[in-house]
Amino acid sequence: MIEKLVIANRGEIALRIQRACRELGVKTVALYSEADKDAKYVRLADESVCIGPAQANLSYLNIPAVIAAAEVTEATAIHPGYGFLAENADFAENVEESGFIFVGPRADSIRTMGDKVAAIRAMQAAGVPCVPGSDGSLDSNAERNLQLGEEIGYPVIIKAAGGGGGKGMRVVHAANELVSAIELTRAEAGASFGNDMVYMEKFLQRPRHVEIQVLADEHGNAIHLGDRDCSMQRRHQKVVEEAPAPGIPDELRSQIGERCAQACRDIGYRGAGTFEFLYQDGQFYFIEMNTRIQVEHPVTEMITGVDIVKQQLKIASGEKLAYRQEDIVLRGCAIECRINAEDPETFMPSPGKINRYHAPGGPGIRVDSHVYGGYTVPPYYDSMISKVIAHGNTRDEALARMKSALTEIVVDGIRTNTPLHQKIMQDPGFASGNFTIHYLENHLVKEPSK
Repeated sequence: MIEKLVIANRGEIALRIQRACRELGVKTVALYSEADKDAKYVRLADESVCIGPAQANLSYLNIPAVIAAAEVTEATAIHPGYGFLAENADFAENVEESGFIFVGPRADSIRTMGDKVAAIRAMQAAGVPCVPGSDGSLDSNAERNLQLGEEIGYPVIIKAAGGGGGKGMRVVHAANELVSAIELTRAEAGASFGNDMVYMEKFLQRPRHVEIQVLADEHGNAIHLGDRDCSMQRRHQKVVEEAPAPGIPDELRSQIGERCAQACRDIGYRGAGTFEFLYQDGQFYFIEMNTRIQVEHPVTEMITGVDIVKQQLKIASGEKLAYRQEDIVLRGCAIECRINAEDPETFMPSPGKINRYHAPGGPGIRVDSHVYGGYTVPPYYDSMISKVIAHGNTRDEALARMKSALTEIVVDGIRTNTPLHQKIMQDPGFASGNFTIHYLENHLVKEPSK
């Protein structure tokens, strides 16, 4: 087992990793920027190192500073969490070349799955269903691209191969829009991601966002932990997640999950990962793979009883998976609400000092949060301050528990999006489980006027 771990992240995920380490007897080193010096996880770590000023590019994204911190503390491994350097193949490579264990997949896996075109090809080879599309990057041949658009059928979507988080995408509804859309997306991709490669896919107009959680070790073993529904989104950013995805037949869930596990075996994947799909008319269509721990991993942990972060650490230590597929049983339903420090009407960030903080509790309630009364939410990073997870024997019970939990939250001093979550939990459309990725924006969110 890893002896001492550097946690190269901040916020709730830093504390989450720290708790898993404590259970396994692993010593922790908390890295922090000057803005996070009073964070709870910094105080609770065995050691802590300031790696720079508040700006992320000078601290949490500073690869030499992170590796230097591991060297001076004589750590043996580095966990990147999510965001920041988590899916940076160069970072993973530098970590291992410097003699440390990277708690995550190998650099070549991150590179392959980080390139959307290469990822689609790898999944097609593994038999994972993909959205009909160009099967590769688009060139500058307008006539060929127009023919491809006709073959796929409008509407289509142009995507940046190096994009993510809802960025680098443009929907095209007719042939006369296609050529200019490709050139615009290519220019934006080059400026934003340093990679101007783009590709074309069929645009599904009413899909759900469903993902499959996997675990794989370096000995060729891989399993899936069921699915999650992440369709409640605003501007392509997840707001509410749940597991299992409502309305998916168990046989189909198992079938697509096994294909994902087999894909991990085929590409030699190691660690935790998530296959993201669009789901429409009973069909799964692969869109991308996230080669890291996900924000929404707690809902899967609640229904399977598997501690995904502890499994990451064990896999990185060279251990074989402790589970076989037949050991994984899905029990009940879990729902997660992301509580953000933002105005619930305008969605503007609301950093500042939290004067009073009270987390909800009760049967089936889990709260992952790094904040406390007197804590100051800095303005430099993601606005999420807490994740509230409700588990029940049925979806109705999980929903009832979440409704109750949201009435107990107290965060004084700043604004949060708790009222939006209360509105979602009371909404008949959400309660039905019959919604698409467009539901939140079309029915419950009124975008502020520009």
